[in-house]
Amino acid sequence: MDTTDLVLAIFHHLLVFSLAGIIGAEFVLIRGDLSAATLKRLAGIDRHYGIIATLIIIVGIGRVIYGLKGWEFYIYNWVFWAKMAAFGIVGLLSIVPTIRFISWNRQASAGPGFQVPAAELASVKTCVRAEAFIFLLIPIFAAAMARGYGY
Repeated sequence: MDTTDLVLAIFHHLLVFSLAGIIGAEFVLIRGDLSAATLKRLAGIDRHYGIIATLIIIVGIGRVIYGLKGWEFYIYNWVFWAKMAAFGIVGLLSIVPTIRFISWNRQASAGPGFQVPAAELASVKTCVRAEAFIFLLIPIFAAAMARGYGY
C-alpha cells in the first residue's frame, strides 16, 4: 500500500469539493441587491477560491509525480488533458468575477451608497454560471480517467 498516493488523493478530492462549494456560494450570493457586507463576503470567498485552486494544482502535480499510476498515465491520457482544459477554462472564467468583486468591494467601502451596476452584475452572473457548468465536467472526466479511459 502506498500511503502517499492515498493522502494526495484525499487532499485532492477535499480541495475539489471545497472549490465546488465556493462556486456554489458565489452563485447563491450574486443577486440583485448586493449590500456592502455581501460584497465583502464575496471578496473573501473569492480569495479562498484562488487559494484552493492553487492548492488543487499543487496537490494535483504531486499526484502526477508521486501517484501510483505514474506520470505516463496522465501525460499520455487525453481525458486527463480534457479535465485540465475544463479546470483551466473555469479558472479563466473566474477572472471577471474576481476583478469585479475587488472593484465593487472598494467602491462600497469608499461610498456607502454604492450600487452594483446592473450590466456588470449580469456579466458576473453569466461567468459564475458558466464556471459552474464547466466545473461539472471535471468529475465526469475524473471518473472516466479512474476507469482507464483515454489511455
